[in-house]
Amino acid sequence: MAIPAMISGVLLIVIGSIGYASQEGKASPTALIPAVFGIILGICGLLALKESLRKHAMHFAAVIALLGMIGGPYPIFKRALKGEPIDPGQPAIISAALTSFILAVFLAMCIRSFSAARRAREAAVKV
Repeated sequence: MAIPAMISGVLLIVIGSIGYASQEGKASPTALIPAVFGIILGICGLLALKESLRKHAMHFAAVIALLGMIGGPYPIFKRALKGEPIDPGQPAIISAALTSFILAVFLAMCIRSFSAARRAREAAVKV
C-alpha cells in the first residue's frame, strides 16, 4: 500500500497546485488543501516502505484519507447551503470532487488491504 499512498499523494499535490494556479485574481491558500493531504499521504507512503513502520504509517494514511474524504466536498456543500448555484466548471468544485474521489478510492484500497492482512494473520495462527 506504500505505492498507492505515494501515487495518491502526487495526484493530490497536482490537484492542489493546479487549483491554486488556476484562480483568477487573488489566489486563496485554501486551494492548496488537497496538496497538504497529498504531502501527508506521500510521507506515509515513504514511511511504509520500511517494514517496521508500515502498519502505523498506513493506518495514519487511512485516517488522513477519511478526514479528507469527509471534508473534501465542503466547498460544494457550502455553496449549496448558501443557495448559490453550483457550477461544475469552477476550479474549487472540480478540485473538491477530485480530492474526495481520490481519497475515497485510496481509503477503500486501505480497508481491503487491512482486511486481507488480518485474514492472512488469522490463517497463519490456525496452521
